[in-house]
Amino acid sequence: MEFLNYHHLRYFWAVAKEGGLRKAADKLRVSQPTISAQIAALEAMLGEKLFRRGGRALTLTEEGHRVLSYAEEIFSLGHELLDAVKQRPTGRALRIQIGVTDSLPKLLSYEIIKPIFSLAQSAHANCREGKAADLLAQLAAYHLDLVLADEPAPSSLNIKAFNHLLGECGLTFCAAPKLAARLKCKFPKSLNDAPALLPATNTVLRSSLEKWFMAEGIRPRVMVECEDAALMKTMATDGLGFIAVPTLVSNETVTRYGIRILGRTEDCRQQFYAISAERKASHPAVLAITSCRLGCLCGSPSPTARSPSPRMASPNSAPH
Repeated sequence: MEFLNYHHLRYFWAVAKEGGLRKAADKLRVSQPTISAQIAALEAMLGEKLFRRGGRALTLTEEGHRVLSYAEEIFSLGHELLDAVKQRPTGRALRIQIGVTDSLPKLLSYEIIKPIFSLAQSAHANCREGKAADLLAQLAAYHLDLVLADEPAPSSLNIKAFNHLLGECGLTFCAAPKLAARLKCKFPKSLNDAPALLPATNTVLRSSLEKWFMAEGIRPRVMVECEDAALMKTMATDGLGFIAVPTLVSNETVTRYGIRILGRTEDCRQQFYAISAERKASHPAVLAITSCRLGCLCGSPSPTARSPSPRMASPNSAPH
């Protein structure tokens, strides 16, 4: 049976955190050769190189980053254990790293994240925005605990990722007051040849909109294609064209951006997911988010809310 030597792991953790052997040796009050020997023993036990040497500098390898992620949790839990046994107040915030795809409406992103701030333990959220593929790669490398997206993780993803469907809703079409006054009449046929601000062609929402346009016999005049939902709302405020927003946040969008509602459809829908890695499934903040449903978050019952059972993105994916 294999056992992890936590002394070896602590030396590795110290070097990774301090950025080099000398600083780590000074902090731990041991010699540099002693630390080097301990790290070499850890690498031999794991069968992986944890540092890449470049001159005098040490940089973590990909496997080193993964081991560091575990080490951070192990030693953090060790401190919490001592505090709990000795009945000392920790004052330590629960940390969660969240990736938010740039296509997800900011108002909705906040509503999804908000439950973590109602936990008994104070929470510290670090939110990063980006493309879905980049964020899922960070999730796979354990740099993120959760990714919020408007589409599930693809089955080709080489980790055990779980898609938690938080809910779905129809779409509401909006425009600046002057344009809205013209397009509201005879909606949705009025959208034919109307100036449109649409999601980028590589998004699920754009595909859904295109199918709906075709079914309704509508061919809008595309002015802008954009992956950033907030940027499209800003352009719509200036009267450049109409936009489609999730009905769940339509009222807040109208109030915040000063635009007007043209009409709604339930035939074109948008879904919202929280994507987690298997190892993070028990993280209290992850559980707080994935156990909520959008109907509850937005203050109204959601007839389309799903049960909390997550769906694996890749049941045959490689173990981490």
